Amino acid sequence: MKKTAFIVAIIVTAGCAPSRSVKQQQALSVDVTEKVQSSLTGPKRRVGVVEFENKSAYGQGRLGGAASDILVTELVKSGKFIVVERDRLSKVMEEQKFQSQGMTDPATVAKLGQVMGLEAIVVGSVSQFGVKKEGSDYLLTQSKRQLAEVTVDLRLIDVQSGQVIMADSGKGRAKSTKASFLGMGTKGGYDETLEGEALRAALVQFVTNIASQLNKKAWSCMIADAYGEELYLNAGQDSGLETGSKLDCYRQGAEIRDPRSNLVIGHREEYIGRAEVERYCGEGGDCAVARVVKAAGASPRAKDVCRLAK
Repeated sequence: MKKTAFIVAIIVTAGCAPSRSVKQQQALSVDVTEKVQSSLTGPKRRVGVVEFENKSAYGQGRLGGAASDILVTELVKSGKFIVVERDRLSKVMEEQKFQSQGMTDPATVAKLGQVMGLEAIVVGSVSQFGVKKEGSDYLLTQSKRQLAEVTVDLRLIDVQSGQVIMADSGKGRAKSTKASFLGMGTKGGYDETLEGEALRAALVQFVTNIASQLNKKAWSCMIADAYGEELYLNAGQDSGLETGSKLDCYRQGAEIRDPRSNLVIGHREEYIGRAEVERYCGEGGDCAVARVVKAAGASPRAKDVCRLAK
């Protein structure tokens, strides 16, 4: 008798326990950038994430912000990026009188990124979101299953050229199953955590794609101030810039535009010399002092660009 009761107790416990599974898919559309089989090298890249637009009929006022917050978290966790969050971007947009509606325009996004000293800005949208509910009711057991499916579209915009350098689409699924035995167990109301899990499943693969795309460009920083042979850079320990690193510095001149599209494709540059990072400075953790080791032309000054020497 005791053995029978023990077996029944195990069945009740197993039947009442909620279960959950999450799946992620990377959907390729016609204009999606192909994945690049390379990893991000060198110091961290400075990127911004604008609040995603929610184009679905579900979760208005919630899904867009949740999607951008999840992407920020995943980018930071990767250790490859310094990320400016949407709250700070929104504040600068307000100060600079950028319209939020204009954040779908690459040229407007590029101007915002230039103001904030970013390499790229991520914009995106939750294009589809849905929850399916299924249930079964037998003599002794009842179960309810919820399946959340989401599609997220993303674009990575280069702030110097205003060009979309990556377009991608991701799909995520999250499933929750709740069961009861003889009326005992978890009751199956709507599970809001499914939203976040489905979004994360759709977004997490973007991190590798963003890193690979930015890795095609040489990492760079800017001179914030110059005093004699000492150069104060707007990148330091937080950016992963190591002491002893050699940097080639350039004076940027007029824009170079594509004669067909009129998009900025580069700048005229004058090589002004090489510097070596000696130490970190400042309280914010993202400042370094470099010393000129080879002069070649004009004296360095604020806003000159420095890139890792090859």
